[in-house]
Amino acid sequence: MPDPEPQFHYWRSLLWSQWCFTPPYPVTSWAGKTVIVTGSNVGLGREAALHFARLGAEKVILAARNVEAAEKAKLSIEATTKCKAGVVECWPLDLCLYDSVKAFAARCNTLSRVDCLLENAGVSKYRFRMVPGALDELQITTNVVSTFLLAFLLLPKLKETALKFNILPHLTIVTSELHHQTTIPERKAVENGKHATLLEALNDPKTASRSARYPVSKLMEVLLVREWTTAIATKGFPVVINCVNPGFCHSQLTRSFAPIAYIGKIIMRARSTEVGSRTLVHAASAGLETHGEYLSNCQVALVGNFVRTEEGRHVQKTVWDEVLGRIKSIEPGISIN
Repeated sequence: MPDPEPQFHYWRSLLWSQWCFTPPYPVTSWAGKTVIVTGSNVGLGREAALHFARLGAEKVILAARNVEAAEKAKLSIEATTKCKAGVVECWPLDLCLYDSVKAFAARCNTLSRVDCLLENAGVSKYRFRMVPGALDELQITTNVVSTFLLAFLLLPKLKETALKFNILPHLTIVTSELHHQTTIPERKAVENGKHATLLEALNDPKTASRSARYPVSKLMEVLLVREWTTAIATKGFPVVINCVNPGFCHSQLTRSFAPIAYIGKIIMRARSTEVGSRTLVHAASAGLETHGEYLSNCQVALVGNFVRTEEGRHVQKTVWDEVLGRIKSIEPGISIN
């Protein structure tokens, strides 16, 4: 078991990342490739999509709930990169609606190839809110359940692309360094017998931690990627699955927490969305050595201390079993490998 991670070490590392490190400007060619970027109508997703278009991608799909905003982003990307007409497309995707996720995935399967699925879409809210028609709270639905539902639905297409074109596609999930700051406090409600399952506890406003909900969802992403890829041999597996931390950025993700978030951005020297997006593009083209890994500052990084404990490994298995069960109830027979 690793030594307890001192808070000062975490903050020292975070401050160094924000104050002293600038992610390198992407230069790797994406010529001939098809890229899907979720949540790409604004912020990090839009900037990442711009990089892909600038680097010669044959098709860049902007997947967003707000299609009107996505169309504006498309025009901006075309004007900036001077890419050919038809390279950038806007497709509707609402991660709060399972049917929207399924329809989007079905449409993706009509493409001749998918070289990268960059799952950037996410929400951060202080107020607890269940999603009408969904089975879980808003942030768990969006950041976790629907994100991995889409990942599982598109994995066969990514594997097909790998075999057809003899390349190494990527499935990259945007997470956060904030996963270091939580141990999923709602699990105590299960241990104390107040709830039968972790998802049940997460869906109870009485046991749900509001301020920690976003970090909890990000930790769940890290745990799911790790558990998923432990069952997949690195050697010979045709798709790189990883997760990436873009750092603390000036994005609309924290708009529900203003003005506290604004003050934090000043102190932490928040990255611009363009600079933060460089980490996303890097992860989406990184080597096989990043399969199953957590990336930060454009390299494989150490996950939070809790993840590396025996208790963390137990919670990882619990999160996997429950989220996979939820997804199978949404889409029976779904393939995960």
